[in-house]
Amino acid sequence: MSEAVLLIGTKKGLWIGRSADREEWRLDGPVPEFEMQGVYAVGIDTRGDGAHGARLFVGGTSEHWGPAVFHSDDLGKTWAEPPEGSIGFPKDADASLERVWQIQPAPAGQPGVVYAGTQPSALWKSTDGGVTFDLVTGLWDHPHRKEWGAGFGGQAVHTVLPHPTDADRVSVAMSTGGVYQTVDGGRSWSPRNQGIQAKFFPDPYPEFGQCVHKLAAHPDVPERMFAQNHHGVYRSDDSGAIWKSIADGLPSDFGFPIVVHPHEPETVYVFPLVADANRIPTEAQCRVYRSRDAGSTWEPLAAGLPDVSYAPVLRDAMTVDTADPAGVYVGTRDGCVYASADAGDTWTEVARHLPDVLTVRAAVLG
Repeated sequence: MSEAVLLIGTKKGLWIGRSADREEWRLDGPVPEFEMQGVYAVGIDTRGDGAHGARLFVGGTSEHWGPAVFHSDDLGKTWAEPPEGSIGFPKDADASLERVWQIQPAPAGQPGVVYAGTQPSALWKSTDGGVTFDLVTGLWDHPHRKEWGAGFGGQAVHTVLPHPTDADRVSVAMSTGGVYQTVDGGRSWSPRNQGIQAKFFPDPYPEFGQCVHKLAAHPDVPERMFAQNHHGVYRSDDSGAIWKSIADGLPSDFGFPIVVHPHEPETVYVFPLVADANRIPTEAQCRVYRSRDAGSTWEPLAAGLPDVSYAPVLRDAMTVDTADPAGVYVGTRDGCVYASADAGDTWTEVARHLPDVLTVRAAVLG
């Protein structure tokens, strides 16, 4: 029998949700291994390792021990961290790891490959299933790096999008810095920000330096990419070469997350906030917005969500599963988590009164 698993990373630990129908949830936590740790990244690798073919990941930040990547092959019963540490800058890098922001398994055609994005802005690659990670020096040594600034949450690579069929192509996004892409396996990287506005610069359309909040793409149409920016919602139909606004029809173009439906490449979800200076949901209502035509039109999704809410949804606190119909999940900064088992049409409450929700990931396991 299939079971849905939901990882919820918060400012003070990890919770794990389980459900047979994605309507009623059993929530376990805080998981003892991560009590009082900031869990900014979680991941679920469904390519074959571990119980039910799944390996779970947590990027935890201990105030005492610092950041590390942990993994579990028994759906969270036990967690492992290599004795020498899973991730860390080499001594000659003149940098120290502050936080793991993203854990992204590569597509099925790249067994064992897992990527991580961190603060300071760096990309890491694992070839042993996410047990240990090596620095991708091509991005770290990029001449633009010294000019990448820090967003409100820090300077971090927060999005990693491996190409579904070409192992040499990877896109990343960072705050601040913008979108960068490699086509040669990470040896060289090019900025891909044309058309993305940066209102805080004298030149509002610079080559790089944009504060892109999140990227998303569907594996069936990898050349079409979506971006939620610091003021701006965009689509690119040419792998990020040129971006065009798709914010018309939204109550605001400011927000953090953007995700694509797992089976419908033209269906995309965002969570608008009023503005950078007023980071609450528009009209003080918890509303997910969905487009079924790649951003040409938008509709609010409200059934089961609270009518009054002042809590934003952060960049990694919205996700989808791959079931049919698809599940959609959002977590808020006031510790609530909502799940939809029908692609966003209706919602149920999974949790409330948790610490700030920073990241959620979900999978339905056979």
